[in-house]
Amino acid sequence: MEALSPTMEEGRLVAWKKREGDAVKTGETLAEVETDKAVMELVAREDGVLRKIVLGEGSTVPVGALVAIVGSADEDIAGLVGAVPAAAPPTPVAGGGLSGAPAPSGPRAAYAAPVAAAAAPATTHNPPPADTSSRVRSSPLARRLAAARGLDLKLVPGTGPNGRVTKRDVEAAGTGAQAHGGTGLAAAALPPRAPAAPVPLLPSGFRDVPLTTMRKTIARRLSESLGPVPHFFLTSEIEMERAWEARQHLAGLGDAYKVSFNDLIVKAVALALRQHGAVNAAFLDDRIRYHGDVHIGMAVAVEDGLITPVIRHADRKGLLEIATEAKALAERARARRLTPEEYTGATFSVSNLGMLDIDEFTAVINPPEAGILAVGRIAQRAVAVDGAVVVRRTVRVTMSCDHRVVDGATGARFLQTVKLMLENPLAMLL
Repeated sequence: MEALSPTMEEGRLVAWKKREGDAVKTGETLAEVETDKAVMELVAREDGVLRKIVLGEGSTVPVGALVAIVGSADEDIAGLVGAVPAAAPPTPVAGGGLSGAPAPSGPRAAYAAPVAAAAAPATTHNPPPADTSSRVRSSPLARRLAAARGLDLKLVPGTGPNGRVTKRDVEAAGTGAQAHGGTGLAAAALPPRAPAAPVPLLPSGFRDVPLTTMRKTIARRLSESLGPVPHFFLTSEIEMERAWEARQHLAGLGDAYKVSFNDLIVKAVALALRQHGAVNAAFLDDRIRYHGDVHIGMAVAVEDGLITPVIRHADRKGLLEIATEAKALAERARARRLTPEEYTGATFSVSNLGMLDIDEFTAVINPPEAGILAVGRIAQRAVAVDGAVVVRRTVRVTMSCDHRVVDGATGARFLQTVKLMLENPLAMLL
């Protein structure tokens, strides 16, 4: 199983596109794999014959596990096939082979050697315990999870490449590993189960639905953010009368000029980030990184969760360009066809629930970003103007800030600029 995205630790085999005995060429699709973000293609890395499919469709395995064997038609693969456990997926060991079998020198075990750097999260936000992680080969996620549970990584057997301790190893440790100076831990807490699709009410009892790869990642990312990241929130109400009129006028010019309110908000946020570089930042353990480019993550609801495609260099793009790109990215997100380049690298995110009649809400920061803007619905509300009560279209926005990077006054000034842009859309042209 190859690492198909920067945050991928495991993948689910959705469908095999080749059958045993089929000839394969370099670059041809062998299988479709569901990662934490999308359904992606597992491709052949060399010419040969698909000699053996080790794991069937629906199997979920960690990066580095043996899923198939590609070799020449006359090569002996008996040693590899015989080493595969009958009731469980194979366990990768040092050298990329299978436990109990030597690394193959003839037929190629498809993706038996994972790309370790790509399998780990691109950035981390909590320093690992100095007394364990520095001596044990482990993924950043495994170190954070072990620190949160008080586990000593030296006591956790690693099943990853070269004995590397993975998240799954830490979760499986349960009471088997003791904390420093302690007597043990309770059984490892698992993330809450969530349905992969709407589940009807049952007359009695309950129904358990296994977590999908995406829902597992959402659960992990939430625990990484809300716990370690010190959030604080700033809410502002913005008048949208002029933005409403500007959008209506553009729509009157034809379909080619249609933009959404979310497009306007993305543009306003991007321009505000360009003016307030202290918000366009990331917390990276021992330093703060201030980005020179503005890349806006745009939260999109999909069937089983949420994904955030990225509009790159949003501050340099016009409204129509943003509108076109946002629509295309949202469609690809819902079809689970985004590439890693399309959903990684955001410097700030926007989450909009206005279309679902939500007045206001708070969003969870996506580490290592320093902030996210939650946008409610545009509604006609009674407001005071020059001592009189009038009706105006307004929207309530709430900015979640990482207090390690953004102070209250810094966040407030950023929101003031967003408000200025949206209340005076012509300012976006300056």
